[in-house]
Parts: sequence; structure tokens; C-alpha cells
Amino acid sequence: MTTKPKARKFRIKRSPSATTEGPSADRAHPPVRAAADSPSNMQQGEESPAAKRPDPAPAAARTGEVASAGEVSGEQDIDAIRREGLTGRQLRMARRVAQKHGLPATSDFDAVRLLREKGIDPFQRANMLELVVPQAGGEQRDGSPGDALAQLPAQHGGAGSEGRVQLPQTIPTGKQSLPSTELNPMERRMREISDIQRDITHRRRKKMGLLVVRLAFFVMIPTLLAGYYFYKVATPMYATDSQFLIIQSEGGGSASPFGGMLPTQFANSADSIATQAYLQSKDAMVRLDDDAGFKAHFTDESIDPIQRLNADPTNEEAYKLYKKNIKIGYDPTEGVIRMEVIAADPEVATVFSERLLQYAEERVNSLSQAKREDGMRDAQSGYEKALEARRTAQQRLIELQVANGVDPEAVIAAIRSQITNYETLLIEKQLELAALLDNARPNRAKVEGAQGDVRRLQNQLDQLNGRMSSATEGTNSLAKQAVTLQLAQADLVNADANLQLAQTGMEQARVEAGRQVRYLTVAVRPVASEEPSYPRKFENTILAFLIFAGIYLMFSLTASILREQVTS
Repeated sequence: MTTKPKARKFRIKRSPSATTEGPSADRAHPPVRAAADSPSNMQQGEESPAAKRPDPAPAAARTGEVASAGEVSGEQDIDAIRREGLTGRQLRMARRVAQKHGLPATSDFDAVRLLREKGIDPFQRANMLELVVPQAGGEQRDGSPGDALAQLPAQHGGAGSEGRVQLPQTIPTGKQSLPSTELNPMERRMREISDIQRDITHRRRKKMGLLVVRLAFFVMIPTLLAGYYFYKVATPMYATDSQFLIIQSEGGGSASPFGGMLPTQFANSADSIATQAYLQSKDAMVRLDDDAGFKAHFTDESIDPIQRLNADPTNEEAYKLYKKNIKIGYDPTEGVIRMEVIAADPEVATVFSERLLQYAEERVNSLSQAKREDGMRDAQSGYEKALEARRTAQQRLIELQVANGVDPEAVIAAIRSQITNYETLLIEKQLELAALLDNARPNRAKVEGAQGDVRRLQNQLDQLNGRMSSATEGTNSLAKQAVTLQLAQADLVNADANLQLAQTGMEQARVEAGRQVRYLTVAVRPVASEEPSYPRKFENTILAFLIFAGIYLMFSLTASILREQVTS
């Protein structure tokens, strides 16, 4: 956004040559009359009334005249300018330009008229210093900007502006020999410049005084009040520092004899952050108030009203002060938790710090307690179930063995062994009998003896086969009893395996529970301070000054921007 430039201060600088020449410079370079009026008053190609009429008589010639032709023409021009409907801003601009060129204007409309007679557009926004050109000899004229306009080339009239009087031109004026009562133009100019300078100096002093008053009211006085509070009113507070860290055992719960020799490591950041959050919670504040009287200490009348609690504070009010006076920070790179406790009495601050360390240790111990208890409880329950199953299987096997009286498998094995033996003897006797019968005239006695042996062996073998059949058939056979015993033995073996697994799981759970144990190690114990740590008088006063100065600067800049937007 572009705003129109405004001239709030006037500085008219003159070179030394312009002041030393005096009226001779004006006489050496007479003013140039423009051939055309401003485009807002005259159309292109028409002559201005100032070009048609003769120049007004000098001041010396007008002295004593009641109504000369020049004065009548000037009054007519002023009436015409007045009917143009110029704004007050344009009239003030014309007055300033006339003062800059040293024109003796009696009013704003007269300033417009004199500038137009000089060929100067009072409402032109171009910088007049850009129109000053050096002379042919390399020297620059020290006259007014109106003198410099007399040397401008004809392009300022516009390209192709035929029929208009082009600058530079001079129009001869008649000399008057009458005495004049007007002041020297140079003296009048110097007096006006002095008036402007005095006015600018007065305004600057006024603005500087107002700035000093505003700074004193909005910045200095609040800073002095803050400094007075910190140096004279504020109650000195004592700070107690302590540092602690949370570690866990790497292998302390192992059954190995080297488990206790394994190194420990820092606990993860979650445990430290949880401990820090607990110490900064309302729960810790309420517990500290119950154990050490936190509220009672800060409601003491010896503490200044700003840092003191009300007579009967609520937990929310006390918690706000608790967060302000209990500062806890965790360093993740080192794993150290730093705690600073502030109180009006160093001994009370030490007591508060020790209580909070105790609370932190209890919280650290309880962080993994539920997890450790759940793991051990599950492992113990599994072990007890496996032990009960093994005991049941073993008792079942013993009951079966007692009920049967003998071992069915051993009995069946014995019968099978006997059957095998009798079958072998039977085969031998049958072979012997066959050998005797192969003789043409066998011995009758031997044949009958062999036949008797075969018959007896066959009868015994039939009896053994009957016993075997009775042992493997029926509801209470030896085979069924053997199968029942085998199943009971298999259950016992399975129960032994489950019991072994349960024992291993319980041992692992115990090791893991040992690893989950957290230890709070206090690196720096709290020690009572002998000198107050707060308030930091000088630092707090400087900080208050910077805060008030920043607030004032912000509001002043905002007001300046709004004022500029409104007036533009």
C-alpha cells in the first residue's frame, strides 16, 4: 500500500551565495511569467489572463495608489481562484510553495495567483530540486527554485504544445520610481524562515516532552514500582536442590552365581517421566500438605501478599503455587532428574525435598510391582497345577498296582516263556518219535515212551494256552490290567514333563520380576541453603523494564499505523 507523502516539517536550505547576493540576485534574474495557466484553469492553446495583462507595478510604484489596474486585476484573479473550489490542503500547499519561492502572498488565494504568474504549478507533486540545472559555465545558480524554473527547457510545457509561450522567456516590466514601504524581500524571507524554524523547534520540544511523559508513565514508573517490590517488599525465598536417577538391575534375579555381578543400567525414559509427572501432580501436593503442611507454610503472615496464599486456600490455588515453587526437570541424555524446592525457610525447603524424594522412591517401586506380581502369580499357579496333576497320576498308578497284586505284564511274559519252552520240547519229542517209527521193526517200548512224552507235552501246552487266553480275554484280564497300568505310567510321565516345564517357567518369571525392579538412587542430597535464592532483584527489574518497554513500543507502533491509515 502506497500512501501519499506529507510534509510535516519544513526545512528551507539556502546556499551562502544566495544570502550574500540579496536583492541583487533578484534584480539580475527577474521573475519569468508563464505563458499558460494551470491545466485545471485554462485550456491548452489559450493565453492566460496573466499573459494578456501588463505586469503589476513594483512595490515602490504601488505605494500610495488606491486601486491601480494591477490590483484590480489581482482581485479579479483571486475571485476566479476562489470560485475554483480548491481544498484547504491545496491552499496550504500553495502557501508553502509561495513561502519557499519568497513570494509576498497576503493569503492562500494570493499565493496561488502569484505562483501562476511565476509559471509554477502549486499543486505539482514533483520535487523542485530535480529541476535545477547547472549553468553553461559549470556553476549552479544559488537563487530560489523560481529562478531555476526560468532556465528550464521547453519540454516542460509538453511535447507538441504549439501556440504556448515556452520557457525560458522574460517579459519586460515597467520601472516605478515611487517610494515603497514594503520590506526587502530577502529580509522578509529570512524572517519567515526564522518563524518556521522557531515553530519547528517548538513543536519538536513539545513532542519530545510528550514522549518523555509517556515513557515515564508507561515504562519508568512501572519499572520503579517493580524494582521497589523486588528490593523492599518481596520475601526472600530459599531453594534446595537435589538430583536423583532411576536404575534397574540387568541380571540381579538370575539363578546364576554371577547374576549379582552383572552391571545395572538406567531405566527407560518412561519411568523417569512418570516419576516426574507424579512429583508435579496434585496428588503429590495433597500428600505433601498432609505430611509436612505445605499450605500452612505459605499462608504465614510473614510472606508478602503476592507470594502468600489466602487464609483458607483451595487445592487449586495451592496447586498453582506448588507448580511455581516445585521445579522438576528430566535430562534424557544423562537420565538424571533435577528437583528444586523453594520455600520461605531453608529448613522447610529441605523437609519438603526429602518428602518428595521419599514419594518418588515409593512411586518407582510401585511402577512395576503390578507387572511383577502378575507374572509371578501366573507362574506359581501353573506350577501348582502341574504338581497336582503329577501327584494324581502317581497315585492312580499305585492304586492299580495294589489292586492287581501282581504285575500283569510279568505274568503274561512268564506264560509266554513257558509256552515257548514247551513248544520247543514238543517239537523235539515229535522228531524223536518220527525217527523211531521210521525203523522197520521199531522198539515198541521206546515208541510208546516217545508217544507218551508227546502226549504229556501237548497237554501241558494246551493248559498254558488256556491260561493265556483267560489272561487276554474278559473284563478283568491280565491284558486289560496291563494296558491300564501302561496308561497310568504314561500319565505319570506326562505329569513329570509338565511339572518340569512349570518349574522352568516359574524360574524365568522370578528372573524377569527381578529385572523389573527399579531403584531410585539419590545423586545429590538436599542441603539447607544459607542465602536466599529468590527473588533475583536486578535481573527481575531489568526484565520488568524490557517487558513494559516492549508493550509500550507495540501499542505506539499500532497507534501510529492506525493514525496513518485513517489520515491518508
